[in-house]
Amino acid sequence: MNLNRKITLLFVCVALGILVMLIAISLYAFRSYSIASSTAHVRTAAEVVRVHLTEAMIHGVIDKREQFLERLMEVKGLHSARVVRSPEVTRQFGAGLLRELPADEIERLVLADGKARYILTDELGTPMFRGTIPFAASARGTPNCLQCHQVPEGSVLGAVTMELSLEELKRQALYTIAGLILTVGLFSFFAILIARRLILPVGRTAQAVEQAVERALKGDFKGEVACRTDDEIGHIAVQTNRLLGFLDDGLSRISGRVSQLTGRTPQADENQLETTIDMVNGLADASTFKQAIEEDETKAEIFDRFGQVLAERFDIRSYTLYDVTGPKQLDPVMVDGEAGAPCRWCDPQILVRSDMCRVKRSGHAVDGLARPGICYAFRSTTEGNEPLRHYCVPIMQSGSVGSVVQLVAPASQSARLESCIPYINVYLREMAPVLEAKRLTETLRDSSLRDALTGLNNRRFLEEYVDTLMANAHRRNIPLAVLLLDLDYFKVVNDTLGHDAGDVVLKALSGVLRQSVRASDMVIRFGGEEFLVVLQDAPPEAALGVAENIRSAVERLRTPVGGTMLQKTISIGVAMYPEDSETFWQAVKFADVALYRAKESGRNRVVRFTADMWEGHAEAY
Repeated sequence: MNLNRKITLLFVCVALGILVMLIAISLYAFRSYSIASSTAHVRTAAEVVRVHLTEAMIHGVIDKREQFLERLMEVKGLHSARVVRSPEVTRQFGAGLLRELPADEIERLVLADGKARYILTDELGTPMFRGTIPFAASARGTPNCLQCHQVPEGSVLGAVTMELSLEELKRQALYTIAGLILTVGLFSFFAILIARRLILPVGRTAQAVEQAVERALKGDFKGEVACRTDDEIGHIAVQTNRLLGFLDDGLSRISGRVSQLTGRTPQADENQLETTIDMVNGLADASTFKQAIEEDETKAEIFDRFGQVLAERFDIRSYTLYDVTGPKQLDPVMVDGEAGAPCRWCDPQILVRSDMCRVKRSGHAVDGLARPGICYAFRSTTEGNEPLRHYCVPIMQSGSVGSVVQLVAPASQSARLESCIPYINVYLREMAPVLEAKRLTETLRDSSLRDALTGLNNRRFLEEYVDTLMANAHRRNIPLAVLLLDLDYFKVVNDTLGHDAGDVVLKALSGVLRQSVRASDMVIRFGGEEFLVVLQDAPPEAALGVAENIRSAVERLRTPVGGTMLQKTISIGVAMYPEDSETFWQAVKFADVALYRAKESGRNRVVRFTADMWEGHAEAY
């Protein structure tokens, strides 16, 4: 029920209430008036009868009182009148006339207690008012009652009973009430019409405002409220239109700018308000995400956090995050939330032939949702008898593809995944510079920990890694062998053939060292022509064997320099941890002492550290 109907119903109820109250009050007033008026008439008529009877007794014509009562009946509205005598009068003057009716119950009560009684009765649908008035003996006046009646003063001599018809009064009351109802009804009718005319614009404006607000809640701010009056209601309509216009313009601009940031194209049938709120929330979440990943230490941590976003915010469980690790290499950093898992959704050949990946090759997104089969590297598998679709996005770093994000979903979920793409792109845009910064940081850190000439780790790397190395040795309870190596007479090469020739020799030596040890072992350029090799889980015999293999391989090495072939030898000192030393760096010192002994003994040899070698060298260290 709208406002206009409610207000009209209210006025109708008020008018009916007033009518009902007026009818009730009128009926009560007419009843009270009828009783009061009839009581006065009966008293007056009774007094007239009493005076007449008194005069009749004085003049001796009391036997003609019936004629008087009959003439009295001619009074309009008087239905009946009769007189009854009290027992005292009967004892003094006899039973009276034969036509007199005996006293009824009410009259007997009046004769007994001397109190008048009035009642309303209904005779065949006609309202009647009956009054029974006692005549009491009194010594006042001339003549008085005691001159004829031998009774004490105040005794009841008789009673007059009169019945008045209230039919005429009832008729007049009904006419009056009908006129009152008609008057009030007409007044209420015109009052309601006038009120509706005044209230109707309020209701219509309220209804229009309601409809405009409903449309606004659905994202449509184009609604307009008609201005029907030039009062407060009209001002409300005008201000509502201004507010809707302001919201529509502001929201359109905000939505346009946010769409530029997200790359999302607004749809014609969508709720603009909810969509804008969703996009703003997405931008805010992406900003929070960026702040979090900026504090992460490695790219692996960033990919892990992005995987959590895909799963928790977008409910995407099937995906692959690839990292470009070389000119032709892709590394699946995370697959379906599992770090380091094998390639699942693509041909594994893309890991070593990255040009097979359409995203890596083209540098732009590949939409396998709208165009299934566009990428031949994608495995067209099914899940629950439903074909799978994919969407791949590159993360650009320094103008080239640095990472690839592959999203996978069943065909029935393609529309939902497609709706998430603009928001995921916001995260990727925020993530790209952070990944680039982490890559540069890792590159700089790696360059600071790696020797530029030989590509081997340098002494700084060993200093940073030694705690991890020792912790691993203690946890696994394995020995470490420390080999300190130095090329024999390397200064002669630099002095005679130049430093370029020396660099060639050092590069060739680094290649020999790499080939002579395991992947778990460490080869470090310790400084100049000195190299350090750390063999993990190598007993002394095995360490000496590796050292001897290195020595003989270097001795056999022929390095072409400036049209000649250079042949060099190397001296090696070997120390064991924890067999020879209590700390790693002490083992390095002992290996240096053994190397010194190898140099003294004629070079091109391997010397194992013994405790007696330390004598005479402790002060030097």
